[in-house]
Amino acid sequence: MKNISVIGAGTMGNGIAHAFAQNGFSVKLIDVNQAQLDKAIQTITKNLDRQVTKGTVTADEKNTALSNIKTVTELTEGVKKADLIVEAATENVELKLNIFRQLDIAAPANAILASNTSSISITKIAAVTQRPENVIGMHFMNPVPLMKLVEVINGYATKKEVTRAIVELSKTLNKVPCVVNDYPGFIANRILMPMINEAIYSLFEGIAGVEEIDTIMKLGMAHPMGPLQLADFIGLDVCLSILNVLHDGFGNPKYAPCPLLVNMVMAGKSGVKSGEGFYSYSGGSKELVVSAQFK
Repeated sequence: MKNISVIGAGTMGNGIAHAFAQNGFSVKLIDVNQAQLDKAIQTITKNLDRQVTKGTVTADEKNTALSNIKTVTELTEGVKKADLIVEAATENVELKLNIFRQLDIAAPANAILASNTSSISITKIAAVTQRPENVIGMHFMNPVPLMKLVEVINGYATKKEVTRAIVELSKTLNKVPCVVNDYPGFIANRILMPMINEAIYSLFEGIAGVEEIDTIMKLGMAHPMGPLQLADFIGLDVCLSILNVLHDGFGNPKYAPCPLLVNMVMAGKSGVKSGEGFYSYSGGSKELVVSAQFK
């Protein structure tokens, strides 16, 4: 597999494009919004510059990686020569199903169709195509260029050959692939999201404050980031979406999202990307300030 198409130029999409391009793959980064594509290239350039400063890549390697990425606004044009297509659109079921319907028509017959979904059923996604055996989950972690894990999710009909190909491909990206089966939340979010939800409930019920909850988990459990800060980083809207998938999929009340999380998302407080969540993020500052509503 040499030709990779990545659909969606947001945080995950540009990170996935970066990882492939840096490792010598030809990448088509696809998004309907040219401004989003331009922003993605700026982000990739900035992240590569940071790697050059740290000495993990050379200036020549940076330039080669950037030359490996082409931006495209039209899906059919972007996937027509692809060996692998990684969908990294917003975590919305209908949007993803619609993309895969289009991919089934536009992509080469032998192309592998992968989704970077963090919770939506690969089997459900595959069912809208005529090639479910070639559909698989390839769940990268954020930030993609730095995080080693790739959660490889088998759909009900995914061929073993496809799984093996994605496992080997992940290794060429210097990632560690872990193969799991297709049930709500897979493994990463089935375990992570209830922990984040419980941290939000602890705040909601007045047991402790934001900084106390995060400090206890960082110092007591050796987590690099507290669960509330991590929720901000992931996106509170994404956390809510994943919890709803878990709740609907298992029918178990333990996965019901905390009312505080629901209210914050309705109020537009999505974390880092909106400038405010459990912490405030202003002017690009990395300094964390507990949001006014929690002081």
